Amino acid sequence: MNQHEFETVIKQLAAIRYEYFIKKAADYEEVWGLYNDGWATAEDDMGNVLIPFYPNEKFAETFAKNEWEGFRAKKIELDYFLENWLPGMKSDGVKPSIFPTDTDSAVMDVDTLLKDLEAELENY
Repeated sequence: MNQHEFETVIKQLAAIRYEYFIKKAADYEEVWGLYNDGWATAEDDMGNVLIPFYPNEKFAETFAKNEWEGFRAKKIELDYFLENWLPGMKSDGVKPSIFPTDTDSAVMDVDTLLKDLEAELENY
């Protein structure tokens, strides 16, 4: 990914970044979170716990700031994410925050994210 693509993607609306995330996660069979003695979390306006996920290391590292200062990008294999992370998050009532930037994020229902990733993987 070149710098132009990077800058273009982070300026997109959350819905467009979500689509980008789905395609890249399926392409590279990985997602990225932020980790520092535990995974980075956030809260929405309703007090729901969110976990941020990114399509690659560079995006994750770029947004490891503010409340996530000191966190590092950590890779999660897509199969493990689908089979372990998402069911665990659903049972814990935690929502995925897909590709959060300084302005917004695509906060998704676990079932929707799982369905979208599985649908994209069928194209391979």
